[in-house]
Amino acid sequence: MNRFVKPSFPVLCLLALLAPSAVPAQTPAAPSLTQKPPPITLGKVTLSASAAFPDNQPIRSGLVWRVYEDKGDTTQPLIIARSSSPTPNFTLSPGNYIVHVAYGFAGASKRLSIQAGDLSERLVISAGALKLKGAVGDAPIPPGRLTFSVYVPLGSNSEGRLVLANAKAEDVIRLPEGTYHVVSTYGDANAIMRADLKVETGKVTEATLNHRAATVTLKLVAAEGGEAFAGTAFSVLTPGGDVIREAIGAFPSVTLAEGDYVLIARHEGKVHTREFKVESGLDRDIEIVAKP
Repeated sequence: MNRFVKPSFPVLCLLALLAPSAVPAQTPAAPSLTQKPPPITLGKVTLSASAAFPDNQPIRSGLVWRVYEDKGDTTQPLIIARSSSPTPNFTLSPGNYIVHVAYGFAGASKRLSIQAGDLSERLVISAGALKLKGAVGDAPIPPGRLTFSVYVPLGSNSEGRLVLANAKAEDVIRLPEGTYHVVSTYGDANAIMRADLKVETGKVTEATLNHRAATVTLKLVAAEGGEAFAGTAFSVLTPGGDVIREAIGAFPSVTLAEGDYVLIARHEGKVHTREFKVESGLDRDIEIVAKP
């Protein structure tokens, strides 16, 4: 016969303390769909590039970098990266590449085979620069009135190969090391000076080309010092008859090399002439008095 024994009150209290308490379940936070994951560059290689002169002096400005994919055939290489930083970092996939750096008209290039790991390359450029000015006597010529052309001499021809035309005064012209023939034009007529200049690696060669020229203002007048006739057609010729400059107006100006000239003025069907002389540094009016 089974007998049921009623537990005492202390036992019930102990069981109540040992029973697990009800704890509400916590739901894990859902990830935000607006957060962007960090970029993953699987298999990428970082190429750190720099350039220097042969004496190991780093080049810190004026560089343009281009990275080409090297397909190893005759097809045109494809540019895949470029930078104007003096020390760029390029992130590339493993493969074959051509790295080229330009320093003005000078440059260097190198073929690279990139497989794994970061890579550092320094390219050596044998180059310097020219910085050109012009003057008449001790008076500097305004930069806006000067242009320069730079040539590489070939044999006995000082203007063998044109490197740069219409360069401006004060520009830094970066060139490979060597000797160059420079032609300076003052104005737009025949005031021209020439010089042979040497470019040395890592140096800026500054040169001032001295012109022997002057600017004259052409006028056709009824009397000396009188008002100029508008719409006059002028021609400036050498004594031998070669046309140096033509202009139309009441008082056009022309810059000419020193020497002797003939001026012809045409107005209302009449032709007027005179001879004149240009002296270096002496800017003045050249008048023709119209005869009745």
